[in-house]
Amino acid sequence: MGLLTPLTEVGHKVLLSIEDDDAEYHLIKMAVDEINMAIHLLRVKDGEEAMWFLKRSHGHEIAPRPDLILLNLNLPKKNGFEVLTDLQHSESLRSIPVVMFTSTKTASERKKALALGADDFISKPNTLDELLETIKAVCSRFLA
Repeated sequence: MGLLTPLTEVGHKVLLSIEDDDAEYHLIKMAVDEINMAIHLLRVKDGEEAMWFLKRSHGHEIAPRPDLILLNLNLPKKNGFEVLTDLQHSESLRSIPVVMFTSTKTASERKKALALGADDFISKPNTLDELLETIKAVCSRFLA
């Protein structure tokens, strides 16, 4: 089950990474650490836990509201499309910007994600430098 999430520091933006792959999350964390912004990065590993976190239930009762969600498409228990659908059906959650951040590169999945309410769809870059630039651009756009 989930763990209690500490409250974030005042003035910090909250970035929630919904990412099941430890190596991918580590790269995202490295990129966020490189950005000169006050960002509190949090992570959940599957779509079901993501909804618990966002609805502050099942051990996430003190979870902060994210200012931005980085959402992987291929997740266990509930995929990214299902999470997007749940977010759009929640009056209190649909206003949180969501960037689909996935290794998927197909136009049809991009179109579907945007139709379901994603604010952007970004295919994960192939190099660390590209990843750093992508994360920096996303955070500057949505968290500045």
